[in-house]
Amino acid sequence: MKVATGLIGYGLGGAVFHAPFIQACARLTLKAIATSRDVPEGVAAVRDPLALIADATVQLIVISTPNDQHFPLAKAALEAGKHVVIDKPFTVSVAEADVLIAIARERNLVLTAFHNRRWDGDFLTVRKLVESGRLGELMLCEMHWDRFRPAIRPGWRDNPAQGASLLNDLGPHLIDQALQLFGKPGALTADLAAQRPTSEVDDYHDIVFHYGARRVRLAVSVLVPAPRPRFALHGTEASFVKYGLDPQESQLQTGVRIGDPGFGVEDPAQHGLLTFADGRTERIATEPGRYLDYYDGVAAAILDGAPAPVDAADARAGLAIIEAARQSSSEGRRIAFA
Repeated sequence: MKVATGLIGYGLGGAVFHAPFIQACARLTLKAIATSRDVPEGVAAVRDPLALIADATVQLIVISTPNDQHFPLAKAALEAGKHVVIDKPFTVSVAEADVLIAIARERNLVLTAFHNRRWDGDFLTVRKLVESGRLGELMLCEMHWDRFRPAIRPGWRDNPAQGASLLNDLGPHLIDQALQLFGKPGALTADLAAQRPTSEVDDYHDIVFHYGARRVRLAVSVLVPAPRPRFALHGTEASFVKYGLDPQESQLQTGVRIGDPGFGVEDPAQHGLLTFADGRTERIATEPGRYLDYYDGVAAAILDGAPAPVDAADARAGLAIIEAARQSSSEGRRIAFA
């Protein structure tokens, strides 16, 4: 049995991060896409997202739209009895997330956020290394995601009316990864800024999570020509520094297909370096990236009653961090968590 799936939105997210993996998942079938763009052969194109939601043959709705549309479309889909996947950010507020979670619980539907970066090869490698204890007691973890985009791009991603901002775009990924590794912090401090002259949304953020003596720093900017390490972890026994991004996105954009030899496998030149306190070093091979695991997990949740691959409560926790970060930055103070 395959789960008939409808995808709403076919921009970068829909075309690269959703459609290929839905089609590659043995227990899902991509029936239709709500978009005005050309769609893959064998998939129907539907102009109206609500018409796709109303299709009685569709069991799962995947939402990859501008951020301000996530909540109303997900609410409509849940009320129509559909299981739902929502791209990040899950919604633009904790209050909206609470409404969706309550509807899904009441109707016994799968509701999950697309935090695919849990299956980045570098994050899988970092998680394995942290759990191994080879770093000793971890005291500082820095997670960076840098770009160089000095020009404001047309479209919704730089439009504050549509829930845009760098904190809403890349922030959910870094926050979710930090929460997966270390749990909820005791407190946070944050600095948000619009650094490009005409930017109407934050395009820089630096958030520090406080865990007793440990610090976890999440920093993002669009004005960095020479990116900082993607991960830099420092413990009492060793440091691990890793540059570069998971290759799955770039591979799909250049024609590599899911399942092709080498898909998700990183160039060894990008492997991270483990440096011990006595000066010894060791290259750590990066785990293969596995975004397909997410959609395999969605299918298992719907067909087998397995837990969702990303609990909606985890997405809500990330939104609470985003709201606290905005408060911290605007008030210039540390925000404590109970």
